Amino acid sequence: MSLPPSPRPLRGPRRRSLLASAAGAALLAGCTGGSGSGESGADPSAVERARARAARDSEDLAARYAAVIAAHPGLAERLGPLRDDVVRHAEAFGGVRASSPAASGTASAASPSVSARAAGPADDSGAVPADEKGALALLAGAERKLADRRGRALLDVPGEVARLLASVAAAGAAHVFLLTEG
Repeated sequence: MSLPPSPRPLRGPRRRSLLASAAGAALLAGCTGGSGSGESGADPSAVERARARAARDSEDLAARYAAVIAAHPGLAERLGPLRDDVVRHAEAFGGVRASSPAASGTASAASPSVSARAAGPADDSGAVPADEKGALALLAGAERKLADRRGRALLDVPGEVARLLASVAAAGAAHVFLLTEG
């Protein structure tokens, strides 16, 4: 007996692939050993650069979310919790503490660093797409690129930072799913 065809083509990662990616990343991160940036064999300055880049990347992504929410207030309820996650990711990497604008749906409550970035380009063209579907696709693409980059970066850092990168990359992959399938 075959299943009826899906009403629309499925795109993006499937639940199984998200779980497998998260498990694989956690295993890779767990194999690096140790628990901190001062581990033997690790260049402390390289670890700090990786943390700083990860924090900046999360701050930039939070600004993209804020820009989309500002352009499409109807998406605030859906995107607010995802943006809040991204802000927490920036904080976990040592980024600027930013309060959540999810309740108001604007970037005004964010820290100066994050709100200034929200005014900047949301993509290479400098604009948030006018339609909600395009805006969600913009965010999903940004989340996907960042999760992929973090997945590669975790191989170059030790223990705790690798585990944090793996966890945040898995969260990013889950965000892609929620943005494309949710």
